[in-house]
Amino acid sequence: MEDYKQYIQQLRHDFAKQTLLEEQVDNNPMVQFEKWFKEAVDAKVMEAQAFSLATVSEMGQPSIRIVYLRNFSENGFVFYTNYQSKKAKDVLVNSMVCMNFFWPELERQIRIEGDIAKIPASESDEYFKMRPKGSQVGSWASQQSSVLKNREDLDEKIKYYEEINKNKQIERPEHWGGYIIKPNYYEFWQGRPSRVHDRIAFDLEFNGSWTKKRLAP
Repeated sequence: MEDYKQYIQQLRHDFAKQTLLEEQVDNNPMVQFEKWFKEAVDAKVMEAQAFSLATVSEMGQPSIRIVYLRNFSENGFVFYTNYQSKKAKDVLVNSMVCMNFFWPELERQIRIEGDIAKIPASESDEYFKMRPKGSQVGSWASQQSSVLKNREDLDEKIKYYEEINKNKQIERPEHWGGYIIKPNYYEFWQGRPSRVHDRIAFDLEFNGSWTKKRLAP
């Protein structure tokens, strides 16, 4: 294997597009998130709704993967997945998770920590009806994170569920649905020159209010 040390050390980018001062940040972190999210969408950031989701297993092993944000409100952040997946098994034993949005085009990231729970089945049903039929079929055919013999095995399952659902509306499988992450910590990061970045964080207090603070880079 080649030595990439020198090559990687040359991969440097000096952030200089914007600043982030305390007076620029709303005192409600969800309002600030909405502002930045809209700016990311308006800037045509690729997959602006994608975020890294970190969970921790029963054995204390962290795992991280990319998932898609499907809704957000003052109540929290919603995404959908298979309830038999590794992340679902992790949150059964440890409901504390972390999510991270990274928008390099804007030199921004947002880290959010919080507690995760399933959303009501009726909300998952409503969203499932909006999904493309191929995605609905895939929800039935794939036992997420389970071991497959080969790709053909999965393709056969997809064909099977396509056939039996050819002329009818596909119902949501019980093993698939939504989660909501209820935040207790936010951190808004704006890249700045010489790695002296702006970091504004929020902690949720016991009375439900948020404390805003600046962190050293």
